[in-house]
Amino acid sequence: MNRKNPAHYLANSSGGMYDSRYEHDACGVGLLVNVGGRKSHRLIEQALQVLENMVHRGAEGADPLTGDGAGIMVQIPHEFILLQGVPVPEKGRYGTGIVFMPKDSHSQEVILDIIEREAMVDGMTLMAVRDVPVNNSMLGEVAKNAEPAVKQIFISDEESDRPMELRLYLLRKRIEKKISSTSIEGKYDFYICSLSSKTIVYKGMLTSMQLRYYYPDLMNPRFTSAVALVHSRFSTNTFPAWSLAQPFRMVGHNGEINTIQGNRLWMKARESGLHPLAFGSQDMTPIIQPGMSDSASLDNVLEYFVMAGMSLPHALAMLVPESFNDKNPISPALKAFYEYHSILMEAWDGPATLLCFDGRYAGGMLDRNGLRPARYLITDNDTVVIASETGVLDFDSSEIKEKGRLRPGKMMLVDMEQGKILHDEEIKKTLADMAPYRDWLARNRVKLDAISSGRKVVETVADFERMLHTFMYDSEEIEKIITPMTVDAKEPIHSMGEDTPLAALSKRRQLLYNYFRQHFAQVTNPAIDPLREELVMNLDSYIGAVSKELLDFSADLCKMVLLKRPIITNRELDLLCHLRYKGFDARRLDMTFSVADGAEGLEKGVSKLCEEAERAVDDGCSYIVLTDREVNADRAPIPS
Repeated sequence: MNRKNPAHYLANSSGGMYDSRYEHDACGVGLLVNVGGRKSHRLIEQALQVLENMVHRGAEGADPLTGDGAGIMVQIPHEFILLQGVPVPEKGRYGTGIVFMPKDSHSQEVILDIIEREAMVDGMTLMAVRDVPVNNSMLGEVAKNAEPAVKQIFISDEESDRPMELRLYLLRKRIEKKISSTSIEGKYDFYICSLSSKTIVYKGMLTSMQLRYYYPDLMNPRFTSAVALVHSRFSTNTFPAWSLAQPFRMVGHNGEINTIQGNRLWMKARESGLHPLAFGSQDMTPIIQPGMSDSASLDNVLEYFVMAGMSLPHALAMLVPESFNDKNPISPALKAFYEYHSILMEAWDGPATLLCFDGRYAGGMLDRNGLRPARYLITDNDTVVIASETGVLDFDSSEIKEKGRLRPGKMMLVDMEQGKILHDEEIKKTLADMAPYRDWLARNRVKLDAISSGRKVVETVADFERMLHTFMYDSEEIEKIITPMTVDAKEPIHSMGEDTPLAALSKRRQLLYNYFRQHFAQVTNPAIDPLREELVMNLDSYIGAVSKELLDFSADLCKMVLLKRPIITNRELDLLCHLRYKGFDARRLDMTFSVADGAEGLEKGVSKLCEEAERAVDDGCSYIVLTDREVNADRAPIPS
C-alpha cells in the first residue's frame, strides 16, 4: 500500500474488498416510529444515532466543518415546552415552530410584528417567542457566516374549535407572502422551518454529527416523541443553505426529481383550477415557494393537497405513482386509480426514497424506478425503522420481528391514530376502492386508438420541396435520420457529436428552435432506457379541457382524449380536428403571419393567435389545434 497517499491507493486499487469506484452515495434518510404512540427520549436518541451512522451520506464543502444540511422532525414535545416556562394551553389548542430570522434586531421586530398581526386576522395570538439555545462553536466558517437567528414561536387559540393545523398552514402562507413583498433588510434569511400543532423541525446547514450539539434541546431527557424523521443532505442541484436542509414540513427526500422544471410549470398552470373549500377565499398562490430545491417543491405540493383535505397516502400515490402500464401486474381497480389521477397530475418522477410524517401517518415509499433503496425492520416492541440502508441501528436478532425492503412504487405507513402498521396492499386497496374510477374512465375517457372514421386522409404534402426549405430540412437529415427511422424503425444514431456552433454564434440562418436547449433531467441521474426498463415507462398523455375544481373528484374530470404516443399521425390529427363524440369540440387556429409585415407581422400574429385561443376557451372548446399548414410564398409560420 502507498502509505504516503492512501487515497491514491484506494482510488486505483483493483484488489481487496473495497474499491472506491463502486462508492455511490446519496442523501441519507431515516424514520423511527413507535407504533403504539409511546413517547420517549430514547427514540430521539436512537434517531440521532441513525443520523450519525449515515454521516457518509451527507456532504461537506472545502470547509469540512460546514455540512450540506442535517435535521430532525419530531412530534411537539409538550411537557418539555412547559418546563421551559412557556405557558402553552392544552394540546391541539396551540402550534409552534422553528423560525430562521436575520440577525438584525430591528428586522426581527418587524417580522414578529407581521406574524402577530397576521395571527390576529384569524383570531389567534402570538403568545410567546423563545430564543432557541444553539451552540455554533463547532460550525465551519461558511456555515457560521450564513447562520440565521433561531427563534421558536408559539401561536394559540383557546376559544375556537376550528382545526388548528389547517389554520397554522394558512397563517404560514400569509406570513411568507407578506414578508416576501416587503423590503425588510435580511428578509431572505427568514424561513419558517415548521409551524404546526403536531410536528416540529430542527435543522440547519450542519453535518450529521453536529445536529445534536448545535441544538441542545435534542439532548434534554424531557424532550420526547414517538416519531422521529432524520435527514443528512448531499446537495446535488442546489447550493447548501440553512433553509434547504431537510426534513421539510412533511418530507425527508433522498433523491432527485428529473422532471422538476415541468412539474413546477404545470403546478403553476393548475393554480387557476385549484380552489379547495378548506382554504376559503385565501389566495394560496404561489403553491410552490420560489427559489427552493426540487425536494422543497415536492414538499410544498404534498403539503398543499394534504391540507386541502386529501389523506397523505392518497396525495403520495397521486404525486409519485407506481408503474401502471400493462407490464406491472396490479389490479384493474388500482390501475384505474392511477390512470384517473394521471389526467389531473403528472408524476413527480425521479429516483427517490420518500419518508413522510404529517402528524397522523408516518412512513415511506419508493418511486417506481426503485433506484434509491429503503430498508425497514419492525422490532418485537413495535418500533418501526425505515432507512436508506441496513445497519443504521444495532439490534439483537431476537428483537427483530420482521424486516425487508420497500419495492419500487410501494409504500409502508404507520397510522398513529389507530396504532397500526399499514402495508402497501392494504393502502392501495383502500385508495382503489374510494371511487368507481374504472366506470368513470369507461364512460368519459376517449381512446384515440379505438376511434375510426370514414374520412380519407391525404398523406402527401403539397409543394413538398418548398416545405423542406421553409422548415430547413437538409438531405442529410432526411436520408440518414428520418428515412431509416420511418422505414426500418431504426434509432436516430447518425451523429458526429455536438460540434455544431451554438445558434447564436452560427453564420448560417437558424430555426428559432435551435436557440434553445431542452431541459429534461436537470439533475445527476442517468437516462432511463425505454426498452430495457419498459416496466416503468409510460408514453400516455391526455388532451382536453379541465373546467372544474381539480380536487372535486368526479367523472367529468376524466373527459379527456388519451394519446398512446407523443407523435400524432395524419389520421389521428384528422380525428382530433373533427371529433364531436361525447361533447368534444376542437378548433383549428392558423399560426402563420404575413411575410411582407416582417417582425411586426410576427408580433401581431402571436397576439392574434393568443386572442383567438382565449376566445376558443371561452366558447367551451375541449382543445385547440395550432396549424402552420397554410404556409406559402406570402405567409410564414410562427415558430410553435
